Amino acid sequence: FLCKSRGLEDVYKIQVQTLADLDPAPDELLSHLDDLVRRFGEDEGGEGTVGAGSLTGATCLYATYCPITGQCLIAGAGHPPPLLAKARGGEVSSVDFRPGPPLGGGGEPFEPVELRLSPGDVLAFHSGEPGPAPADDGRGPSWLRELALAAAEAGEPPSDPARHILTRLRGRHRTEDLAVLLATVRAVPPEDTAFWELPADPGQVARVRALACEKLTAWGLDEQVFATELIVSELVTNAIRYAGGPVGLRLTRDRRLICEVSDPSQTQPHLRRARLSDEGGRGLFLVAQLAHRWGSRYTPTGKTIWTEQEIGEVAGERR
Repeated sequence: FLCKSRGLEDVYKIQVQTLADLDPAPDELLSHLDDLVRRFGEDEGGEGTVGAGSLTGATCLYATYCPITGQCLIAGAGHPPPLLAKARGGEVSSVDFRPGPPLGGGGEPFEPVELRLSPGDVLAFHSGEPGPAPADDGRGPSWLRELALAAAEAGEPPSDPARHILTRLRGRHRTEDLAVLLATVRAVPPEDTAFWELPADPGQVARVRALACEKLTAWGLDEQVFATELIVSELVTNAIRYAGGPVGLRLTRDRRLICEVSDPSQTQPHLRRARLSDEGGRGLFLVAQLAHRWGSRYTPTGKTIWTEQEIGEVAGERR
């Protein structure tokens, strides 16, 4: 994400990161953030007023990207849209979407836009022109178009993008700070991910557990087999027992090993510490202990519980 605030920037960024850890959709995150900003304003200056140090009027652009499907969702609150430079064809254009109002205004929804990105595409996020500029032709700042196109053609950002930008802006009167983020799209190769869909049959748990172990062995991740077997067993069993089917299991080998279990329920999972006398209730606690990170996200058709396990050199360093 890229954001710009006129005050209390540290508080703003902490709130964004806290919300992002919950893995919401971009429009949902901005709605929560908008509520928080309005609440800060009321606390600062009293109900119905805005304190001088409030975040009201701050802008934010938030995007999520799935390296498996290529889906990118973007939503904005008063922030200029990013530029998209395609790796194939040499095209650069401003992402076509209408950002919502700046944070704290309330009233209007934050409508997301969905893109399908390809490996090597470049998204160029920016905070806007740093001062008076030529009339916008709808394609975004010319200095940023050149930078994004160069990054897409080279497959990586230029070695010194700041120098490029300052050279292009030489002689122009600058009245605002400038922030730029270039994101080169990467994808997970098909051979590094596996997916299985299961009916709501408890007898399928042993089968999919064995399939997951076979896939990890084929990937050379023998050290992760034991923990993954337990994680898959717990999450798939719970999904079948409490949500019904179909249930999806996806394993992804990336910088970390990712396990995702999807089901049609939108009931939020709760981690609790079982008492010594309890006969159950330890499943999600066990998953949290075995994984480096875990969480859940919601979709129009249900939810996904995911875990990350460290692999390779990273896991070795922690040991």
